[in-house]
Amino acid sequence: MTTTAPSTDELLALDAEYVMPTYGRQPVAFVRGEGSVLFDAEGRRYLDFLAGIAVTSLGHAHPVVADAIADQARTLLHVSNLYLNDLQPRLAARLDGLLGGGGRVFFANSGAEANECAIKLARRHGQRHGGPERFHVLAAYGSFHGRTLATLAATGQPQKHEPFQPLPPTFRHVAYGDTTALAAALDERVCAVLLEPIQGEGGVQAPPAGYLTAVRELCDEHEALLIVDEIQTGLARTGRWFGFQHTPDLRPDVVTLAKALGNGVPIGACWAHGDAGTALAPGEHATTFGGQPLAVRAALTVLDIMEAEDAPARAARAGERLTAALTGRPGVAAVRGVGLLLAVELEPGLDAAAVMHACRDHGLILNAVTPTALRLAPSLLITDDDLDEGVGILTAVLEGQRAP
Repeated sequence: MTTTAPSTDELLALDAEYVMPTYGRQPVAFVRGEGSVLFDAEGRRYLDFLAGIAVTSLGHAHPVVADAIADQARTLLHVSNLYLNDLQPRLAARLDGLLGGGGRVFFANSGAEANECAIKLARRHGQRHGGPERFHVLAAYGSFHGRTLATLAATGQPQKHEPFQPLPPTFRHVAYGDTTALAAALDERVCAVLLEPIQGEGGVQAPPAGYLTAVRELCDEHEALLIVDEIQTGLARTGRWFGFQHTPDLRPDVVTLAKALGNGVPIGACWAHGDAGTALAPGEHATTFGGQPLAVRAALTVLDIMEAEDAPARAARAGERLTAALTGRPGVAAVRGVGLLLAVELEPGLDAAAVMHACRDHGLILNAVTPTALRLAPSLLITDDDLDEGVGILTAVLEGQRAP
């Protein structure tokens, strides 16, 4: 007996009736993917320049990852973190090696949870090294750190705060890239500074040269932890294993990861070294599913493939090709970013959301990250042919959207 798969309209109707309306759905239902290509319920093909917002960095349905997940599902899916499993310590060691060594890792299920861990360990570290009043965290305007109450409060976008006030009053925000403002706010109550090396949701904004080095020096001077949120930039996306590595000799105290680590399987990680790595004692933080065998097996396989493919170098080369191809095109005011985390700033008069929708209708998936900019974050393994095809679609859409 066979059944007909539901159409996009039928799926949209089910979604509207049974799923909480927390997303502004686009009228597309994806049912299959392969590499940098997606297919919807009607079989239409789309070139994916978003990768689930920098998640499927090896592309959709990577066969080696799929085989590893299937094998692990037949072996062991889950055990409580009250016991060891044979994979979690190995992944922790791999991540520690990529991050410079000497650290420890807590595994979670998402970027928000990884940042929650970072915030909690920063508060415990601050209390132990400065007393009970040392629990404030400095973050930047334009940042995005998650949707839990704490990570939302850390996020420097006041418009996202309004529906949920009052939020935890322990976060302060300063302008991103402004060392003077940060220095003025860094008093004895601050236990940590939380920053992205490139603000992804803020419009793919990089700080000025020397900023992160200056922040590191200020944190050292005030004995505050430097937490670097690599949820979107981490694991080769920017042409280095981590975005902070574009700043020579920078060593954060804490680094948070998620997104690309599982290539679509939910997993997050918080790495910390020195005193920060032992700030949380048994019973002070936990999660049921964090670091369970299925997710960790996926992550170990992802790292194997990234290393074999030299994913940082591939991202750097592809980003240079994409930037060169788009720079100077009609409708493009500027291209910013690094590696394969890019924003296309549009010429005045063009609306990013309208361009995004038109691109979708022409078979290209990307994201209006601001009202005037499009975010591009394709698979790190995207081919030159796919890059050129995507540039062609975007160029045609922009020419059609421009005023005559």
